Amino acid sequence: MKKRIQTSVLLGIVALLGLFYYPLFGIVVSLFIGFSLYEFFDMVEEKGVRMFKLFGILVGLFIPITIFFKVPIKEGCQFLFVVLGLFFLFLMELTKKKRHQPVLSLSSTVFGILYISWCFSFLIRIRQLEQGILLVAFLIIVTKAADIGAYFFGSRFGRMSLVKRVSPQKTLEGAVGGFVTSLVACFLFYSVIGDLSFFWEKMFISAVLAIVGQLGDLFESLIKRDCEIKDSGAVFPGMGGFLDVIDSLIFTAPTFYLYVTMLR
Repeated sequence: MKKRIQTSVLLGIVALLGLFYYPLFGIVVSLFIGFSLYEFFDMVEEKGVRMFKLFGILVGLFIPITIFFKVPIKEGCQFLFVVLGLFFLFLMELTKKKRHQPVLSLSSTVFGILYISWCFSFLIRIRQLEQGILLVAFLIIVTKAADIGAYFFGSRFGRMSLVKRVSPQKTLEGAVGGFVTSLVACFLFYSVIGDLSFFWEKMFISAVLAIVGQLGDLFESLIKRDCEIKDSGAVFPGMGGFLDVIDSLIFTAPTFYLYVTMLR
């Protein structure tokens, strides 16, 4: 617990600085994407699948960088980049000296880019919106409050396993505790900034983010269980690797962006 708190404080300071200094925000998001992709490819290679690490990381970093600099890429160009990327992957597969699970290698590389880079890059898109600082702060606080609540209530009161085959340590009591903690965090956040208008709408999106965030956590647990490892890395004491830190935000970032830009 002590290590978790210390790491959380450090990450909180970095997040706070990034919120108010846009270049740092882009750098932090890109770094987390790059290292998370590296950890993901490492995990999959534990299953004996040879990955295209360098290609995956470079393409994965290309996504947040273009979003950060607001590079105007038309739909036709986007399609061309996808086709060229897949074509290049196929060429690299053909140059392998030995046939080594090509379907798993190609699909896992593409999946890693979409799962980590494309989804997590929505944080930059949200930061670029009007009131982007408040929106990103709200997203991170509500999502991480669910993580903290789930851990605390699960450790103290957990009895019933949530999805035992995926993560035996995650409990129903923890999930409910995380859900409630997320709603409390939403109320406190908007109370502090003095904006409780559309209160029930804000509570609704907080509830959605709490559920989606915990699903993101479970999804990463599913990947780690399949790869037979406990944590994606050992960078952050008490938490694990880069991917372990952002797993819940990977799903909540695109969900919240969709809500703000299309459904709100």
